Amino acid sequence: MHVAVVGGGITGLAAAYDAVQAGARVTVLEASGRLGGKLAVSEVGGVAVDEGAESLLTRAPDGVGLLRELGLGDELVEPATAAASVWSRGAFRPLPTRTLLGLPTDLAALARSGVLSPRGLARVPLDLVLPGPRVTEDLTVGELVGRRLGREVVERLVDPLLGGVYAGHADRLSVRATLPQLVPHLAGQRSLLRAARAALPAATTAGPPFATLPGGLGRLPEVLAAAAAAEVRLRTTVRELTRTPTGWRLTTGSAAHPQSLDVDAVVLAVPATPAARLLAGLLPTAAAELAGLDYASVALVTLVLDAPVGGAGSGFLVPAVEGRTTKAVTWSSRKWPHLPQRPFVLRGSVGRAGETADLQRSDEELVELVRRDLEALTGPLPRVLDTRVSRWGGSLPQYAVGHLDLVRRVREGVARHPRLAVAGAAYDGVGIPVCIRSGRGAARAVLGQNGEHV
Repeated sequence: MHVAVVGGGITGLAAAYDAVQAGARVTVLEASGRLGGKLAVSEVGGVAVDEGAESLLTRAPDGVGLLRELGLGDELVEPATAAASVWSRGAFRPLPTRTLLGLPTDLAALARSGVLSPRGLARVPLDLVLPGPRVTEDLTVGELVGRRLGREVVERLVDPLLGGVYAGHADRLSVRATLPQLVPHLAGQRSLLRAARAALPAATTAGPPFATLPGGLGRLPEVLAAAAAAEVRLRTTVRELTRTPTGWRLTTGSAAHPQSLDVDAVVLAVPATPAARLLAGLLPTAAAELAGLDYASVALVTLVLDAPVGGAGSGFLVPAVEGRTTKAVTWSSRKWPHLPQRPFVLRGSVGRAGETADLQRSDEELVELVRRDLEALTGPLPRVLDTRVSRWGGSLPQYAVGHLDLVRRVREGVARHPRLAVAGAAYDGVGIPVCIRSGRGAARAVLGQNGEHV
């Protein structure tokens, strides 16, 4: 069987790898000039530092499992520290322990952190006695948390953590899509605190939740592509997807000089907009809905300093209510033991959904904005040796209320067309392990080894 995988990010490469392992002939069609999507690594100040995602979740088996298959399991590096802070009310405050994407479950730890004002802290335990309906419908995270725990929890804990994962806003993101582990517990009781406690992973789970590779997680796409040994066509945009009597035809090239590729099966592992364009002739209604999925753009500003920065922990978050351009900072050299302490590497994150003005600035302006934010919060920085700005336009899908229903409708429509599957962050989640699982599930679906999407 000849399978075309449209999209050469981690999802598409995982699909290609599985299809080749199953004996298929695979052609990967990637519109850009490189493989890997949001996984990339390059040198800055003589140090190899990731330009996009820097770690993967170890408690989800799909990422670590694939790394072991590729012979990279023994190379995994755990963070030297997982302690993080929140800049709140004029000081760095430790992120409270045992939170679920910012949802507190331990009131004593929340009080010790000092993240909330006395008034905001006093509001939280009212959740245990307040009346209200059990949650059975989808709603925004901000609406749910604000109703049960108060707006300060939304603004100073949940929103900055959601911003770190999705570059989104709690008042726009779906509970069911972003906190699926919480949903089964919400229908059984009114208290959000109790539901969050029940949804926390077992405390006995061993080891840090995240890991990376020495030399950067951006190494993974190259290793995965080599293991897949699929045919790769870079700078190849698929303009049209049509049925043929025996399978599928993908049209590439310019309108004046079109080229076609006939295959038996297709995996669309691209963002929502190009996927919707290719599906429009097959599923016009679902494709139109998919085309409306919003994405957030971000920029990662890497600074290399000639000496370490004072302080502790792996980094800090900055709530939007603090009015800073920088939404998060990772002390990379302190977080990852394979990185040097001198020079010292840090990464600042800029950009939230719907806020594009700062991202229109030049690289030099973004570097200066992040540097000024850092000095305002931490004091004077050591001398800057080198900088790098990595821009990720339209990189993070925004899961609005009803997103899971949208995904269901799209997949039900796709399932009516044999040997066709969709996969990626637009449907299943933004983390690396879930993208790997999505791609591998799509490969199984089109090969007929498993008739269901994963």
